[in-house]
Amino acid sequence: MSDTLTSSSATTWDDAMSASGDARGRRGKADWTDIAYFLLLGVGAAFALSQYGYAMDGYEKAILLAAVPSLVWMGWLWRPLRTVTVVAGVVALFAVWLYSGGGGLHQGDISRAESVFLLKYLLSSQSAILWMCALFVLATVAYWVGYASPVAAWMGSGLTWAAVYAGIIGLLVRWREGHLLGPDIGHIPVSNLYEVFVLFAVITALFYLYYERRYATRALGGFVLLVVTSVVVFLVWYSITRDAHQIQPLVPALKSWWMKLHVPANFIGYGTFALSAMVGFAYLVKEHSETTARRKLIPVFVLGAILCAEPFMFGSRELSATWMLYFGIGALIVGTILALRGPIGRRLPALEVLDDIMYRAIAVGFAFFTVATILGALWAADAWGAYWQWDPKETWALIVWLNYAAWLHMRLMKGLRGTMAAYWALAGLLITSFAFLGVNMFLSGLHSYGEL
Repeated sequence: MSDTLTSSSATTWDDAMSASGDARGRRGKADWTDIAYFLLLGVGAAFALSQYGYAMDGYEKAILLAAVPSLVWMGWLWRPLRTVTVVAGVVALFAVWLYSGGGGLHQGDISRAESVFLLKYLLSSQSAILWMCALFVLATVAYWVGYASPVAAWMGSGLTWAAVYAGIIGLLVRWREGHLLGPDIGHIPVSNLYEVFVLFAVITALFYLYYERRYATRALGGFVLLVVTSVVVFLVWYSITRDAHQIQPLVPALKSWWMKLHVPANFIGYGTFALSAMVGFAYLVKEHSETTARRKLIPVFVLGAILCAEPFMFGSRELSATWMLYFGIGALIVGTILALRGPIGRRLPALEVLDDIMYRAIAVGFAFFTVATILGALWAADAWGAYWQWDPKETWALIVWLNYAAWLHMRLMKGLRGTMAAYWALAGLLITSFAFLGVNMFLSGLHSYGEL
């Protein structure tokens, strides 16, 4: 397979889209359900303002109101998102009500997390997030078993949806729990590594589920959920070793409404970049599924092994038995996938489809990451008096931006396709991971409040 896909390919792009069920992802015309969804969100926003408006400043109220039409628009583009927002919101409100002991929702007692059965085992933030972790791991296993059993693949999809619900509920309830701990403690749960790990896992899974529906294939679930499971492993390790799940007051630099915009936009970029990398891995597996020349697989294995080694490097400055085991299992999984590339490759979508998903994910991620970078500069000017100070985190964010800008430029201007694009997307995850974690581990600067 050459680096540039040509018109002489056996399967055209349009045929590949049709064969993969692309039509399932097309948005329909607006109907009464969209109006009902808008009204429901409007009522919810009004209720939130009436109950918790005292804890919001003017900017936060504006963000809440702007979220209503934004969610309506996104729900129109992708109908399942409406169900996610409504169900997760209702369940989170139920958990808040349980904390109140049946009183007003503006009241509550955090100690009820240990005495109320549903809170203790299901709906407190930590319980919900642990359920998310377990469900993501089970979903990963189910997706891989799905290569032999379609029923297992269907279960993988259902478990992934359940994990997404659990993660969103956990974040929403954690938001309320912070306020129950004290008036100066409550904040949106995107302020530290523990919280953004949860956000990253949820966003990556949500985008995958969008593409799963759009292209009517569950064959990519095992690949994408591998990176999500890696995040889960790191999340659990980080929580156990650093007690990171505890809600802490914000440091002064984070007491800004800019955080509510910058961090989610940033992690939409991170999540879609991770997704594109795993689709790139699937592309290389598919491409080499018929080859018997093992030397062609060496670059794929080496790159996969390096990715498996990254948490090992970031986890501790010293040798860690946990991450040595993780690296060994990860490298074994990569090797097993390459060894079974034949049957796996036959179940994967056409190369044209994989290439298209990779492009769409990077394009979406680049757009959001660009917005996040601009918002970060504005936040820096507000907090530190300068838009850009070449802080290590800022520098590596620029490197990530330039990497994907170059990828998109080469695709749109030079027709980059196929093998080179897949390798580049996979290598891009190394750069993104270092910007996400490595900077926090090895480099100090203005963003040192996020260190491991």
